[in-house]
Amino acid sequence: MDKERFEKQLAFILEADKEKNILRQTHITGYARRENDAEHAWHMAMMIYLLKEYSNEEFDVAKAMMMALIHDIVEIDAGDTYAYDTAALETQKEREERAAERIYGLLPDDQRDELRALFDEFEAGETPEARFAKTMDNFQPLLLNDSNGGADWREHKVIKSKVVGRQQRNILGSKEIWEYTSALIDENVKKGNIKDE
Repeated sequence: MDKERFEKQLAFILEADKEKNILRQTHITGYARRENDAEHAWHMAMMIYLLKEYSNEEFDVAKAMMMALIHDIVEIDAGDTYAYDTAALETQKEREERAAERIYGLLPDDQRDELRALFDEFEAGETPEARFAKTMDNFQPLLLNDSNGGADWREHKVIKSKVVGRQQRNILGSKEIWEYTSALIDENVKKGNIKDE
C-alpha cells in the first residue's frame, strides 16, 4: 500500500462527507425537512440508472452516475446556490471553481484529474452523459417540489418563466422527460403553486 496515496484518498473521502451538511432549498418528500446535497446526488444517481431508457442518446451510465455523485461536492466551500437566486447565480461559477481546485486537489494527482474532468464535463453539458445527468439535476428537485404540493415554489414565489427557463434545458438530455416536466409545470401553475406572469 502506498501510504501517502491512501491518506490523500481518505482525506478526500472525509471531506466529501461534509456534503451531508449542505442544505438545499428543496424539501424531501413529505416536507419533513430540507434535503442535503449528498441526498440530492444519491437520488440523481439512482434516477440516471432507472430512467436511462428515456435519454435522447446512448450514454455511459456509470460515468453519468459518477458525475451525479461528485457534481455538488464543490458546494462544501461554495454553498448551495438556489436555482432562482439571480444574485447568487452571478458568482456561482467563480465560487465553485475555487472550491473544485481545493477539494479535488486533496486527491492523488491521477484521481484529482479524473474527478475534476468529470466535474468540468458535467458543467459544460456537452456530452451525452453530462446532458442526461444535468436533466436529472433539474428534474429531481422538480419531482420533490411537486410531491410536496409545490410548497417550495410557493414559499419562494417562483414564477413560471423561471421554472420553464431552467427545466426546458432537459430537452437536451431527454425529450420525453421534458414533455412530462412541461405538463407538470402547467399543472402546478393551475394549482397556484407556481405563479403565472
